[in-house]
This record gives sequence, structure tokens and C-alpha cells, in this order.
Amino acid sequence: MDIITILGTALGAAWTSGINLYATVAVLGLLQRYDFVKGLPGGLDALDNWWVIGFALFLYAVEFVADKVPYMDTVWDAVHTFIRVPAGALLALAATTDLDPALQVAALLAGGGLALSTHGTKASLRATANLSPEPFTNWALSLAEDVFAVGAVVLAVMHPVVILVLIFIFLLLLVWILPKVVRALRRMLGAARAFFTGGRASA
Repeated sequence: MDIITILGTALGAAWTSGINLYATVAVLGLLQRYDFVKGLPGGLDALDNWWVIGFALFLYAVEFVADKVPYMDTVWDAVHTFIRVPAGALLALAATTDLDPALQVAALLAGGGLALSTHGTKASLRATANLSPEPFTNWALSLAEDVFAVGAVVLAVMHPVVILVLIFIFLLLLVWILPKVVRALRRMLGAARAFFTGGRASA
């Protein structure tokens, strides 16, 4: 298996893990299980085990519900900061076990960074959406994230060059938009702090 295929699958899986880890694992396992691919790189072929697929689908079902409930989705994302990011790094590492150890370390770091970038973007969007009183924005965002995660991980396996280009474009956009997101979050936190401080003062 050539290095582009390996890196595309590794980084693509890590990238989508930050959005929906359980869908990523389940889709990878199903693609391998039903021979949609000749074989996943490195240690990722272990994901075709029915116990792994079944557990991933169960957790995906739990997340599918939790992700649709305003504020619960934010709590869920906060907890999954400690799950999606290391899992994305481990998926990238597992995919590159046939490569040079130096590349494995680089993939581990890049995978963790990509998972953190998509997880952070998702969590920020959800926190902003929760300011709206209606639940439809959350539902739409959640469904869009699910579709994107599944589509992107299939693309990573089938067309690794395309997913590497998309990741590069995403990182460029992230560098451009991140300062704006940070400023918006600071304004939100400042407004919330002023609201609660004012409430206590008037009480």
C-alpha cells in the first residue's frame, strides 16, 4: 500500500474522529468487513471485528440522541474532548504501523491535532447554536455533522488524495477564522459574566 493511501486514510480518520468518533470507527470497520476496500492500512484492519463494529454503532446511537438535545450536546462535547482527540491520534498511529517509526510519531501528533481542530470547531458551533431558543439549529447541525463524518471517512479510504486536499483547505480556513471564533467566545463569556454579576448585584 502506497504512502499517500496510508496517510490519507490515517489523517482522514483522525479528522473525522473529532466530529464523530463512533461513526468513524463503525464505517471503517464496515468498509473492511464487507470488502468495499482491499484492506485498511496498518492495524486498522482490526476494526472489522463485529464486537468493535457493534459497540461503535451502539455508542453512535447514544451520541445521535445526546447530540440533538441543546446543552446536553455541549456537555457531551466537553466530556469527549478527552476521548475524540486521543482516539483520533491512535487511529492515525494504527494506520501507519507499517511505516517508518518517525512517520508513525508524526502521524500520531498530526492525528491528535486534526481531531482537536475538528472537535474544537464542532464544540464552538454547538455552543453558539445553543444561544438560540429553538432546537432545530442543533438538529440540523448534528445531522450535517453525521453526514459529513461518514462521507469524509469513506472518501479518505476511497480517494485519499482528495481527503488530504480537503484537510489542507480546512486548516487554511481554520487559521483564518480561528481569531474570529476566539473573539466571539470572549464576547459571549463577557456577556454571560456581566449578566450573572448584574443578577447577583440586583439580588
